[in-house]
Formats: sequence, structure tokens, C-alpha cells
Amino acid sequence: MTNLEIIKSTYEGKTSEENGKNLSAFAADEISWTEAKGFPYAGTYIGLESIFKNVFARLGSEWIDYKFMPEDYIWHEDKVAAYGTYSGTYKITGKSFEARVVHIWKLKEGQIISFEQFVDSQLVNDATQ
Repeated sequence: MTNLEIIKSTYEGKTSEENGKNLSAFAADEISWTEAKGFPYAGTYIGLESIFKNVFARLGSEWIDYKFMPEDYIWHEDKVAAYGTYSGTYKITGKSFEARVVHIWKLKEGQIISFEQFVDSQLVNDATQ
């Protein structure tokens, strides 16, 4: 698989569970995952256990239909950028949002070594208040 195909497999599976399995299959043991400053889950998490606990578990329990819809990808050697739109409804407030987002992925020898999110966090935070 190319680096682009690896990253696409984390977004374009038939289910979110399939996407998670693909992420797990290609993630380096010490994968670094950075959620944008100001985002509700801001910070850098190391390793899949920390990522699933601090990001994905919270997205799954605190939001209704939270998703990233990729619009397109930019790929150059060991870097892949995915850009598109986040959307979802915060369970506590019932407020929905849409925000443009870019994810920057870095790979080494077919393994994902890092992820960094760039997003207008205010649009997400507005839904939580």
C-alpha cells in the first residue's frame, strides 16, 4: 500500500470500527497524536491506548454522529494531508456544528508515526456551550 492508501483506509472504511482497525494496523507503537490548541481534546497523546482513551472514546460518548468527511488529500512522500469538514451534535447541549479541518499525517516505512489536527476550534467549542 502507498502512504496515501494507508491514510485513506483510516477514513474511508465501511464503518468507523473498520477505520479504527485500519488505524491500529498501521500505527507505530509510539504514534504521536496532536489535537489542536483550543479544541475540546487539545493536547498530544502518545500511543494508541492514550489516543483511543482521550480522543475517540470521548468523541463517541459526548457527541451524536461526530464525523470527518474528507474532501481530498495531498500526498508527498512520507506526508499526507487530508482536508474536509467535521460535523456533529454535542449531546449535552443538542447544538450542532460544521468546521473545516486539515489533518497532517507522517509515515515511516508504512507506519503512521504522527497526526496533527488544524481546525477552527471555536466552532466546535460553541456547540459545547
